[in-house]
Amino acid sequence: MKNRIVVLLAVLLLAVVPLMNVAAQDQTIVDIAAGNADFSTLVSLVQAAGLVETLQGEGPFTVFAPTNDAFAALPEAVVAYLAANPAELTRVLTYHVIPGKVMAADAMGMMEPTEVTTVEGSPFVVQASEAGVSIDGVNVTATDIEASNGVIHVIDGVLLPPVTLPEADPLALTGDVVAAGSSTVGPLTQIAINEFINAGFLGSITNDIIGTGAGFERFCTGKPEELSDISNASRPIRQSEIDNCAALNPPRTPVEFYVGIDALTVAVSAQNTFVQDLSIAQISAIYSGAATTWDQVDPSFPAEPIVVFSPGSDSGTFDYFLEVTLEADVEDGGLGLEAEAAEAAIADVDGIQFSEDDNVLVQGVAGDPYAIAYFGFAYYQENLETLRAVSVNGVVPTAETAEGGTYPFARPLFIYSDAAIIQAKPQVAGFINFMLTNDEAFVDQVGYFQVSQRTNRLAKLQLVAAMGSMGM
Repeated sequence: MKNRIVVLLAVLLLAVVPLMNVAAQDQTIVDIAAGNADFSTLVSLVQAAGLVETLQGEGPFTVFAPTNDAFAALPEAVVAYLAANPAELTRVLTYHVIPGKVMAADAMGMMEPTEVTTVEGSPFVVQASEAGVSIDGVNVTATDIEASNGVIHVIDGVLLPPVTLPEADPLALTGDVVAAGSSTVGPLTQIAINEFINAGFLGSITNDIIGTGAGFERFCTGKPEELSDISNASRPIRQSEIDNCAALNPPRTPVEFYVGIDALTVAVSAQNTFVQDLSIAQISAIYSGAATTWDQVDPSFPAEPIVVFSPGSDSGTFDYFLEVTLEADVEDGGLGLEAEAAEAAIADVDGIQFSEDDNVLVQGVAGDPYAIAYFGFAYYQENLETLRAVSVNGVVPTAETAEGGTYPFARPLFIYSDAAIIQAKPQVAGFINFMLTNDEAFVDQVGYFQVSQRTNRLAKLQLVAAMGSMGM
């Protein structure tokens, strides 16, 4: 433990300057937090969990304190669930505490990422980089707020301990599950479906590939008997779509589960020998019609017409691509267009071919050395012999560049459902449980990238909150 604390001290030494210079030897950790408006949510939850007396005790303790903004970033249903379940709330709060008084100024030397055991009993991971210091991916923003029984360090996110979902037994479940939406998330959902059926599920599961936008339409509009249970999405749900869900009778409140990371891949045929790297500006020129031959993209390229392929407008891939290219600011390589203007521009590209089926795009590009397309990374991975990924702004799509955010077309992947559906249909709750529990294996199978440990824990906690009475 001593070695771990020394390493943690070295980490904290690299953190930003303290939020305030406090020499409060006559105030406990709780007293200081209660006197700072930025910690009002934390204090109220400490009170709800019955931890006030503990954190006013002799200690010493080192507390990593989330701000109000950090708690506000959590889904409201999760905060409400924790507030209503003191035992689970206690686990979360004590995961923010380590024994001993760990001061940033005491640290010496450099460090390596390490695990530090919390009062909750599980370890968290501390890591330093050029960007700063993080704990389980949450940033340390201020250090050394001293108290009579320890010290507070401020963080910009809520740390989440391991979440164990109640076991989902496919053999005990029946009924229908209807999923629809993104062609990018669809393969991931299908793998989960196949494994769920192999594990003994006797009901019926459908997985319609219709695009993210059309998926949200089926989830949020229409007659009750026509609505889907799960919406696959390669972008976050929009406010207009949330409003549509709220207008249903009975209303739906979408619950988001972040299940993977995709690196949208710009691809050319393996027969193409001249395109290795394109900038966002060059891609924008192609997909706005400003460049119609390859030599207009780069004078060293052949003077051949560009054969352009794209997912259809119902696809989340389409939406995301336009956000990064035609709708992006000019200084970022885009054209700065509004969404409607961007859609009009890409629709007017000479000879462009649209399809909601990514396999059609793959086949079109593979057979033409002057063609270009974009689609989910998994489709590229499945066709390495006939396709070649183009680096974007000098960055190749990989697991590291996608998760680190350096690849310009990295994007999150989601499934959505609703708490009322989850509570009314055990088969839907069981399937989502099964998918989240095995998410790492399923994501690897389809060729996407895994979400962080904290993100997976949050998704599981959202399911627990949606299920209502079930604990972690």
